[in-house]
Amino acid sequence: MGNHNQLHRPEDSGSTATFPVLPDYQGACLSNVVPALLGPSEVAEWLPAPIRSAKAVVLFLVDGMGWEQLLDRAELTPVISAMEGGPITTVAPSTTTTALTSLVTGAAPGEHGLIGYQIYIQGQVLNALRWTAGDKPADARKTIVPEQVQPRPAFFGRRVPAVGRSEFQGTGFTRAHLDGVDHRGYKLTSSIAVEVQALVDGGAPLVYAYYDGPDRIAHEYGFGPYLDAEYAEVDRLVAQILAVLPPEAALLLVSDHGQVMVGDAKVELVHDVMSLTSAISGEARFRWLHARPNRAGELLETAIERYGRYGAVLGVQQILDEGWFGPYVSPEARSRMGDVALVACDPVAFVEPKPPPKSSHGRPPFQLVARHGSLTPAEMLVPCLAGFGKRA
Repeated sequence: MGNHNQLHRPEDSGSTATFPVLPDYQGACLSNVVPALLGPSEVAEWLPAPIRSAKAVVLFLVDGMGWEQLLDRAELTPVISAMEGGPITTVAPSTTTTALTSLVTGAAPGEHGLIGYQIYIQGQVLNALRWTAGDKPADARKTIVPEQVQPRPAFFGRRVPAVGRSEFQGTGFTRAHLDGVDHRGYKLTSSIAVEVQALVDGGAPLVYAYYDGPDRIAHEYGFGPYLDAEYAEVDRLVAQILAVLPPEAALLLVSDHGQVMVGDAKVELVHDVMSLTSAISGEARFRWLHARPNRAGELLETAIERYGRYGAVLGVQQILDEGWFGPYVSPEARSRMGDVALVACDPVAFVEPKPPPKSSHGRPPFQLVARHGSLTPAEMLVPCLAGFGKRA
């Protein structure tokens, strides 16, 4: 896609016939972005042209901005639509904890081990975003040490400045995937461009910036006017960053995953499946079932019968053989995987049978409307777009 051209949809990218979309771990994949930026430029021919000649790069990760959703809102994002590049694949599962870790470490999920939103570790299920374990709301950073769960250094040990929300600094997940970086916190979105300009003008050859607006809005409101307004806001934010960058610097826009509208389409795990299961991890669109001792085969057969019509129901060995988590899976990552995976193709969420949550302060409980985690094109294809700075 050349500069000033409209974004285009790859052939069949919206078709479920392409399910599952497997990560391109050997090529244009989110896990290869940082290695490409920090390595020889001729190795990364799939990167947009401005990046290959820029003297400084701002790597801007917009959480939840999938390629297909961006195409559907091209008229709301004229600045982004004029940038060079196209879609790349994210990693599996298509979820924030896994994808952000793959981005900054340059490693596939099977290497870094943060294999999902909920991870089975030390005999309990860790919520990797909140860093809480089991049903306990307490902070688990002391009992499940983030730097031990994921020890690979961000940016190969180089002290790259990272611009992110102030409230994320020091959290378990931040420590697990961004330990050792130069954190620059912002409280309001208007500060992002200010922080980026100061860092680039100060001589930083690579700056990482993170913004999570589309993900938050899509989860709570789904697709509609709120998400449309957020995409327009991201376009203005991109324009602000480009305006403060010198012409020899470039902005590289990527995302961790797309989204699928699920709404109330929830598929509860039934008793005959639960009776064979000792633990449940992953996410609602990529659900790991951990079998009771000596029941993995029976669990797989039962799960296929119950849930095969919604997508792929696979044993863990098939997933490993097909390389969903990369060409190498460490013993630690393997121990965190279940025996059976429910991977949704239809717009549904696999949920545990639980009583409805109570409302707080008279408000209805928060419900996820749009979701992600599976390997559909809408979730797996993400933008990799670049443009030069505009500052005179």
